[in-house]
Amino acid sequence: MTDDMFLEGHLSIQAAIEAKSRDIHDLLIAESKRFERRLGELQSCAYAAGIQVSYVSDDEIARLADGASHGGVVARVGERRFRALGDLLAPGRATFIVMLDGIEDPYNFAGAVRVVYAAGAHGIVLRPRNWSSASAIVGRASAGAFERMPIAIAADAAAAADFYRAHGLRIAVAAKSNRACPLYEAELTPPLFLLIGGERRGVTRSFIESADLRLSIPYGREFPPSLGTVGAAAVIAFEVMRQRNTANA
Repeated sequence: MTDDMFLEGHLSIQAAIEAKSRDIHDLLIAESKRFERRLGELQSCAYAAGIQVSYVSDDEIARLADGASHGGVVARVGERRFRALGDLLAPGRATFIVMLDGIEDPYNFAGAVRVVYAAGAHGIVLRPRNWSSASAIVGRASAGAFERMPIAIAADAAAAADFYRAHGLRIAVAAKSNRACPLYEAELTPPLFLLIGGERRGVTRSFIESADLRLSIPYGREFPPSLGTVGAAAVIAFEVMRQRNTANA
């Protein structure tokens, strides 16, 4: 066992190097992967960033990695760097910020980050939590999106909403409510702060009532359960992207 923190897989490691999201102490590559072409770009990025590259046994990589999908490469890294809330604002553009609140499973969290990043959100807000123990899982499962996405920390959802409302963003929440607006009827082109809650705790009633916009996702058939966090994040974030692309076409 080791107390060091690691990223694994070339996508998450290369993302961390390019985004400068954390310190990278050294890059370890399995001897059996030394001449693989797909790792050439990663090694070039590491050398350009002044990161030491070492070749170690396959057994050593397996010992350090969290799972079996590391692709023969791990990096010893420092803590993830975070931004201030104001740094996520996109001057001159309709800012789109998502807060992922109360997600406990690292795979669900990584999946939500991945879809929000792919849909073009300008940043993600989280509550304080130490994801260090799951860095390898989150980096790998998000395909590096966790390292590339600007992320800020807020004490809670209400504090984040108050900050962004004061900066002209509408506050939206994904929630089942009699007063909710069906997603495809909502106007999502103005600056937007969207709260998506985790499967267990969801979103507090007080936040739902105070939101400027409550969004419901229409289903194609009768189905009482809510979508999971990743599914809801994907549907809403890509509808935001679609509306904005259409408006700018």
